[in-house]
Parts: sequence; C-alpha cells; structure tokens
Amino acid sequence: MNNLESPDKRPVILIVDDTPDNLMLMNGLLKHVYRTKLANGGERALQLAVSEPIPDIMLLDVMMPGLNGYEVCRKMKEDPRTAGIPVIFLTARAEADDERIGFAVGGADYITKPVNPMVVEARVRTHLQNKAARDFLADQNAYLEQEVAKRTREVARIQDVTIQAMASLAETRDNETGNHISRTQHYIRVLATRLKDHPRFSAFLTEESIELLFKSAPLHDIGKVGIPDAVLLKPGKLTAEEFEIMKTHTTLGRDAILAAEKRLDESNDFLRYAREIAYSHQEKWDGSGYPEGLAGDAIPISARLMAVADVYDALISKRVYKPAFPHEEALRLLSEGRGKHFDPDIVDAFLDIAEDVQKIAEHFSDHE
Repeated sequence: MNNLESPDKRPVILIVDDTPDNLMLMNGLLKHVYRTKLANGGERALQLAVSEPIPDIMLLDVMMPGLNGYEVCRKMKEDPRTAGIPVIFLTARAEADDERIGFAVGGADYITKPVNPMVVEARVRTHLQNKAARDFLADQNAYLEQEVAKRTREVARIQDVTIQAMASLAETRDNETGNHISRTQHYIRVLATRLKDHPRFSAFLTEESIELLFKSAPLHDIGKVGIPDAVLLKPGKLTAEEFEIMKTHTTLGRDAILAAEKRLDESNDFLRYAREIAYSHQEKWDGSGYPEGLAGDAIPISARLMAVADVYDALISKRVYKPAFPHEEALRLLSEGRGKHFDPDIVDAFLDIAEDVQKIAEHFSDHE
C-alpha cells in the first residue's frame, strides 16, 4: 500500500474576522467538512486569498479595523485571480442599505450574527455547489473554444494545402516548379506589408487582407489548365493566334473562381482577391495589357501587386526561351516598367525591399 496520503480535495473556506472567538466558532463549525484558512484582518485575507490552496469561498466579517469587509470584497472582485470566489458577508448589521452596499461590491450572500450553525452550513453548501457548476461550465467552454480553434486551424491547413495542390497543377503544365508559387506568395506579403501605411493603399492593405492576398496569390495562373498543350508547352515564340489563346488563361481562371463564388450564398474576400488576381494580373498601368486593357487605379490593387511579383520572378527564373536574369538586372527591368507596365508606387516599394525579395528568392530557389 502506498504510504503517501492522498491529497485533500475538500473545498477550501477562508474565514475572516477580527474577533478571535468568532474565528474559532466558525472554524469549529466547518473544519470537519472543509479545509479552512483563517485571517484576522482585511490585509491578511487578501494575502491568503491568492495563496495556495486558493479558497473556494470566503466568509467575511464586515466591521473590521483597517480594511473593512466591503473594501476587501471590492479588491477581490477587481483581481482576476480572486474575482470568482464567492463572498458571504458575516455581520450583525442587517439593514437594507448594508445589504445593498454588500451586493454592490460583489458579495454573494449575507449571514447575520449571531450565526445559526444550520444556516451557515446550508449557505456554504449552496454557494459551493453553485461555484462548482460555474467552474464546470467555464472549463467546458474553455475546452470547446480550444477544440474549435484546433479544428479551425486544421481546416485552414487543409485549405492551404488544397490551394497549393490546385495551383501546382497549373504550374506543372507550364513547365515551371511549384517554388514559383511560394516565391510570389512571399513577395506579395512583404510588398503589401511595406505598402500598408502608404496613403494610396492603407485603406485596403489591412493585416487581414494581406493574409488573404498571401493565400490567394497561388491561384493567379490557375486558368492555364485550360490552355492546350500545343500552345502552353510550345518552346518557341507564340504566333499572334497562339498568343490570343494564351491570353484566355486570365478569363478561364476568373470564370473558374467565379463559379466557386456563386456556390456560396455570401461574399468571400479570399475568392474575390483570387478572382481579381487571376483575371487582371496581366493588365498594365498604361492600359496596354489584357484582358480588358484597364489602366491606372482601375486595375485592382491585388492584381497590381501580383503583376510586379510575377514579372520579377519570371525574370530571375530560367525558361525554355530565356536564361535566368540576375537579381540586379531584374530590378533594372522592373524600374524601366515603372509608370508603364507597373504602378509606380508599387515598383518603388518593391525596390525598397529588394534585399528581402532576394532572400525569399534564395530560400525558395529551384534546385535542378
């Protein structure tokens, strides 16, 4: 048999009274059923209230020198560590005003002196049962909140993996690696973060929208799954007719995402950003892009960010029709497109974070 005694699980009652005889009386009534802690003043009561074992309930004398019972109760209710401890006032004063003050500072009940042992035992038992029920519900709520948060994280991870898989299919058909997806995602995040305090972009680029842009960016070329292999995989320069076919990847991507949006009965920012990026990332600041020839601020901000990120990554990546350009050369070519191909403020911000961009490119580089 284990010689170690089992820990005492009985509820703990903190009894507070400045009169020793009253302390001994209350202790004698309760110590056989409960664990008791005794305090002969308000300051000592506050110390014992936060020391282990934490009291489950407090019996508190009202009229004490120094801190009176009302002041002790008020301080306890202001402290998160003790706010949930029920306080039963012990007092010879049972006027309506006294009770009103006691309940106003957070008291749970009143017992008048001289005490009736049966009343004390019944009141203590009732409030301990109520506290146990509240604690149980609080524990259950905390558990449920943890479970909801856990399931939410799991769903988010599944969504992210699914998006990555869908986007990778498009990139694989285009003879590009999945790392292009990761690079452009992270370019957009650091670029949007750089611009979030800019007067032209601050209203749009919140922490939430930046995270959604990061998640939706991989779908920018999802429409390429609908481009015939003869066009998509052609190693040489496309003919005018073939280029017109290639351009439809923006519309195909938009339509696929739009179909998903219509299946929902409410708006969804993630799908909206994905649709904007897929449809408009080939638009140019001067209006010479496609599919609609939008110009300037008519191009969604999401698509303007993707345009810079996508072109930079294309420049530093090897393709069948070109070598990979060095980082510095890619930045120079982006600068040449400032105010023509790209929103000038977005290019300026991209140049400001060029060192971060290069680190992302190196971290997610294609190893052949």
